[in-house]
Amino acid sequence: MITVQSIDKYDKEHPTAITIGTFDGVHIGHRKILGKLIENAKSQNLKSTVLTFFPHPRMVLQKDAEIKLLNTIDEKKMILEDLGLDFLIIHPFTKAFSRLSATGFVRDILVNSLRAKKIIIGYDHRFGRNRDANINDLIAFGSVFDFEVVEIPAQEVDEVSVSSTKIRKALQEGNVEIANTYLGYPYMLTGEVKKGKGLGRTIGFATANLFIKETYKLVPKNGVYIVQAKIEGEKVFGMMNIGYNPTVSGTAKSIEIHFFDFKSDLYDQRLQVDILARIRDEHKFESITALKNQLEKDKETSLSILNK
Repeated sequence: MITVQSIDKYDKEHPTAITIGTFDGVHIGHRKILGKLIENAKSQNLKSTVLTFFPHPRMVLQKDAEIKLLNTIDEKKMILEDLGLDFLIIHPFTKAFSRLSATGFVRDILVNSLRAKKIIIGYDHRFGRNRDANINDLIAFGSVFDFEVVEIPAQEVDEVSVSSTKIRKALQEGNVEIANTYLGYPYMLTGEVKKGKGLGRTIGFATANLFIKETYKLVPKNGVYIVQAKIEGEKVFGMMNIGYNPTVSGTAKSIEIHFFDFKSDLYDQRLQVDILARIRDEHKFESITALKNQLEKDKETSLSILNK
């Protein structure tokens, strides 16, 4: 997959089959559209192309909206590449771009800049200034500008009853198993391992402290989770605490992972952590000893679930 950082950097040599959207989460509903895109592109010798935007349009148009996203832009790129796309175009979303008319968007962007010959789109897609154009308008444009529109009907997209909003809600409530079912893969957190206070090491539970620089990334509800990561080519399992460490009067939110049977130094390494299950809420314990005893129980619970 070739990633292009704006529409005007796309090489017009290649005619495209294209779909458009934010695709936050690249969940199983999105994959129906993307699968059809790749299938149509191959059948007509076109380049399968996703046009997406960053920042997310709501970040630009609704400054007061505290939207949290399921993927960082790098995570989204990785997931889309695994699906076998030819091109990913990430266009900077601005207020000026949002004011582009439907006609201007179709003529100048889709046809003249991206050489769209086939557009695969969900039945409810809207575009243009104030999102005032719909799929019927796009079909009408197709007859003028010589491209075909393939509609993904409601029953295909909606039959899985999934949306990015539902997944965000599930994660905020700690329902990671539901979120993973809707996503079609384990929800991931990606960041750099930074030095912490070192308390975990003193009680036999050394942790990797994960720092996520993308403040827009959704972090699930506080609590203890079972996780996995690939480190030095090996799959490693562990448990992760998201929260404030109330037992030691912590004041800053942290993400700490204790990996089972793993001793290497991970400081300053970039790490992707896949969340498999949630086992409990975060609690304040009466002592460090009580905390250590609970961590032993959490480890037993985690290993028991993993062994199943």
